[in-house]
Amino acid sequence: MTLRIERSLAQDRAVIRLIGRVQREHLADLETEIQCTMPRLTLDLQEVTLVDVEAVSFLNRCEDSGVALLHCSPYIRRWMTRERAQRG
Repeated sequence: MTLRIERSLAQDRAVIRLIGRVQREHLADLETEIQCTMPRLTLDLQEVTLVDVEAVSFLNRCEDSGVALLHCSPYIRRWMTRERAQRG
């Protein structure tokens, strides 16, 4: 499965729901969606099945810029924490 991106509104926030694999080749499209949806944005990661290192770095940058991450799996969250520690 590749990445599917769905957009909706919930409680005065835009929600971008990601379904499938988030990999480097999807990041440009995802960045465009985020730019069109800012400033009050949530990324729902509940149905993300796989990420690569570029996607983890991207998610860290999103969170650093104020994008909320909803339903982030523990393995992705641990990887994000390790990446942040490495870039220190």
